Amino acid sequence: MYPGTPEPAELPADAVEVGRVQDAWGIKGWFKVQPYSASPEALFSSKRWFLQPSERGAKPSFAGTVRLSIKEAREHADTVVATAHEIADRSAAEALKGARIFIPRSSFPSTGEGEYYWVDLIGLAVVNREGLALGTVSDLMATGPQQVLVLAYQDSGKTLERLIPFVAAYVDDVDLAARRITVDWQPDY
Repeated sequence: MYPGTPEPAELPADAVEVGRVQDAWGIKGWFKVQPYSASPEALFSSKRWFLQPSERGAKPSFAGTVRLSIKEAREHADTVVATAHEIADRSAAEALKGARIFIPRSSFPSTGEGEYYWVDLIGLAVVNREGLALGTVSDLMATGPQQVLVLAYQDSGKTLERLIPFVAAYVDDVDLAARRITVDWQPDY
């Protein structure tokens, strides 16, 4: 492939969507990325990014999945800026606008004890100390100094939400292998 043309690729089976290309940045082929995480280490740890067109909004100039070989990615204000071997100039960077960015989960940096990637928590069942099912993690929400688990649960045929702070005072155990989080929480809180 020559500069300016991302290489067609197959999306890895363990791909996780981690951000979106906002626009070109500068004139030398850099582009601005809006990461989905306040700590975008996964973007920095991977040298291979997979892009797909967005479902809505700005559409990049390619179809299907393409792979970029990242030369450099760094934080800039509240976003990330990056450059890739395949992107030679501003026009090529503008052609990426709106693309969804995926990286293989296997490229994520290792987490420390008691640290979890949000993507690993989505879908886990949440039970309290008495074993009562409180719901399934459908999302996480950043509320300044702490994260909050957003649980989906059924009540009278309706899907409702329950919010539980993701802090040691309420979270007893996260068992990724068993796909379960145990909390000190009651359904009527």
